[in-house]
Amino acid sequence: MDFVFGSRKLAKLCSTWDQMVRAFGLEMARRLGARLNELGQAASLAELRTLPHARAHELVGDRDEQISLDLVHPYRLILSVANDPVPRLPEGGLDWQLITSVVVVEITDTHE
Repeated sequence: MDFVFGSRKLAKLCSTWDQMVRAFGLEMARRLGARLNELGQAASLAELRTLPHARAHELVGDRDEQISLDLVHPYRLILSVANDPVPRLPEGGLDWQLITSVVVVEITDTHE
């Protein structure tokens, strides 16, 4: 799957192992590195949905067309669908099988 970072700052924070550890701490850097690796190896977003430790799920409301992946509780890696047009199922949800391009938007606690 193709992915890019939504900002230069986020790209820089995730550019090297040392940067990730410095910015987020060791455990968060491990999880973040694993998620980015999984993104890079997946053919589509549907593959991430099968990983129980990632807990990939669609967000709703003002975060429509965004996906949340678990990092270290309570933090999540937030992705935005970059396919144009956004693949949708007939009932309106995202068609995870056809999502092959995402933007890494942020690392945040979505429950704040």
